[in-house]
Amino acid sequence: MNTNYAVITVGGGIVGATAACAVAQAGIKTALIDTRNPLREWPEEPVDIRVSALTRASQNILQAVGAWPAIERRGIGPYNHMHVWDADSAGMLDFDAADTEFAELGHLVENRVIVASLWDRLEALTDASIICPAKVADIQLDSTLAKVVLYDGQILEADVLIAADGRDSALRQMADIQTTGWEYNQDGLVATISTEKHHQFTAWQRFLPEGPLAFLPLKNGQCSIVWTLSHQTAQEYLSLSDEEFLQRLTQASDGILGEMLDAGLRGAFPLRFQYANQYSAEHFVLIGDAAHAMHPLAGQGANAGLLDAAAIAELIIKADQAGRPIGSHKLLRQYERWRKGDNLAMMSSMDVINKMYTNQHEGFRQLRGTGMSWINHSHWLRNYFNRYAMGLRGDLPDLASTKAV
Repeated sequence: MNTNYAVITVGGGIVGATAACAVAQAGIKTALIDTRNPLREWPEEPVDIRVSALTRASQNILQAVGAWPAIERRGIGPYNHMHVWDADSAGMLDFDAADTEFAELGHLVENRVIVASLWDRLEALTDASIICPAKVADIQLDSTLAKVVLYDGQILEADVLIAADGRDSALRQMADIQTTGWEYNQDGLVATISTEKHHQFTAWQRFLPEGPLAFLPLKNGQCSIVWTLSHQTAQEYLSLSDEEFLQRLTQASDGILGEMLDAGLRGAFPLRFQYANQYSAEHFVLIGDAAHAMHPLAGQGANAGLLDAAAIAELIIKADQAGRPIGSHKLLRQYERWRKGDNLAMMSSMDVINKMYTNQHEGFRQLRGTGMSWINHSHWLRNYFNRYAMGLRGDLPDLASTKAV
């Protein structure tokens, strides 16, 4: 038996759940499909190794969809300063919340906290349905609607099908949308670290020959690290004893936080530059990692996905309120034009920075050191990059530009 919705979102992670919340709270009949229910409760320790650095724009979005109060209750780690420096030159950059109208630059939040809070919110919305556990077997797209066939045989129909099912999106492949990109041959090694010195509510990032090492301040005083390494080095470091790993980490950190005292579970994930050649098809759109995957050196992946979610939700809501079809080719192409350029600009910037800092030619070292110092001594440029990193740029969706309280 067919079940009809206005919008179906596949993928209940941060981005997909946000899109579903935004649409459902506007009174539009919405379904969220995922293969498993997320955790809602867990021990306070250890901290999840998967964390996101949420920008001000992302906070605004999560506040607007009603999830931010629950995120705050579960725990957030504000940071008000960012210090970036180059191991191979004298270049450095400092960004401070004191140069903005806000008390902090952003927040470090465990991914499980964000997802659990969004699902709590979704369950409270009368126009939202959660179909879980469920897996999509096939999709059928035509000029009238989108059909979703589940493995249990159930068939769902919608005016708009939103694919938020990750970097290796099965729905993107079912829609026959091709991607462009390449592997970086780098891994992002992640772990939770206890340090001798307090993190001072500062995000620290040091550029090293194999890639940047970032220390991100957590609410409990520990740091979450994201260390970009060659694939070979990352796999080697995963196999080291805790003592050996902490010694390597202390050395790589330049002693900025003193000795590394303790390391939790370590993990690593391969890094890729990838974008979908198109974001839309008949009654179908891609958001988040399904549409784009970028280098994590500035922590913008989840934030870009949240802007996608806010943008498609805004267009659907406005069309619905005006009595226009929410799945029209014109509307979905408008979403693609809105978000694709901004995402490609951010992705390309991360790609250029990564390549510049892994290039060991003397001329590049001098150039990047001079460039960092020039930006750091220019209040206007520093403020521009600061606000850009906070997501306060360009043509923001309404949900992102609403000031959070």
